[in-house]
Amino acid sequence: MRVYNFSAGPAMVPEPVLKQAAEEMLDWHGYGMSVMEMSHRSPEFLQIAEEAAADLRELMRIPDDYRVLFLQGGATGQFAAIPMNLAKPTHTADYVINGIWGKKAADEAKKFIKVNIAAQADPFTYVPDQKAWRLSDKAAYIHITPNETINGVAFKAAPIETKASLVGDISSMILSESIDVSRYGVLYAGAQKNMGPAGLAIVIVRDDLLGRARKETPLVWNWSEKSVAGSMLNTPPTYSWYLAGLICKWLKAQGGIKAITEINHRKAQKLYVTIDESDFYSNNIKPDYRSIMNVVFTLAKPELDKTFTEEAGRQGLKNLGGHRSVGGLRASIYNAMPEAGVDALIKFMKEFEKKYG
Repeated sequence: MRVYNFSAGPAMVPEPVLKQAAEEMLDWHGYGMSVMEMSHRSPEFLQIAEEAAADLRELMRIPDDYRVLFLQGGATGQFAAIPMNLAKPTHTADYVINGIWGKKAADEAKKFIKVNIAAQADPFTYVPDQKAWRLSDKAAYIHITPNETINGVAFKAAPIETKASLVGDISSMILSESIDVSRYGVLYAGAQKNMGPAGLAIVIVRDDLLGRARKETPLVWNWSEKSVAGSMLNTPPTYSWYLAGLICKWLKAQGGIKAITEINHRKAQKLYVTIDESDFYSNNIKPDYRSIMNVVFTLAKPELDKTFTEEAGRQGLKNLGGHRSVGGLRASIYNAMPEAGVDALIKFMKEFEKKYG
């Protein structure tokens, strides 16, 4: 039986995509082998790769002067790749921190560059007002995390124009709502939330930022070298790339970003209403900064957290525990989570409250 998987990642994959992948597992389009067995240099896989890149460009309206890279190492790998590609060791980069992943990105960057914490939320329940950011005069770049997966905090709009290039970690929001790519110099994401299985990272980088990597940058992290090689400087994560392409086609069939945004907002809104109307559940994120992808909440009786997740699991509502670093509960409701799954969670929450509230 298929369950509703509320995991923050690896997360749900659209069922039609899984079925197509299953049908093509042993024999892709009469080729006589699985995609995972193909040479990444073969015409067949190049077709898969090119279609995936083209569909992603179409969905996100990526301008022509940006390269799209399909890489390994997840978003965490890019925490190091970003400073190595955009700055020298003596340069300074600005980091705005509104959650745990932004802090992790800044901590990793400190190994390679001078880091200025331009703003940091305390606690992680809001996004610091841009007017209060303490930006460096000659920053190599400004890093933000538009959606914090662990803390459930999100920017509601991209920052207003900045002098330095904006770099955004969009791991838990890619393809979930419209993003003006032209406002950023670099966007990057781990794929395991809205774009498929773990093992793939997407980097979208403006052309003028290529070629700046310091000499000691390893080839596997050098965006310019990867771009020249079509993301195939070494063997890429071929099967994850293939599944990402299937998900892009699925999303186009749903009506694209505009259509999925409406669904995502509706899912999140009804879940937040359920929390806000209850004295048993609570969400401490300031309403203007609530994520539509990762809904965090707590119980009035925290000792019931384990009971909640266990009873929910028995009803096919899986992985509702909060991140180990913060506790509580969390429902990640990415694109592949059907509205019926959110409705089932809400029904369970109301029944649980009647039983234990």
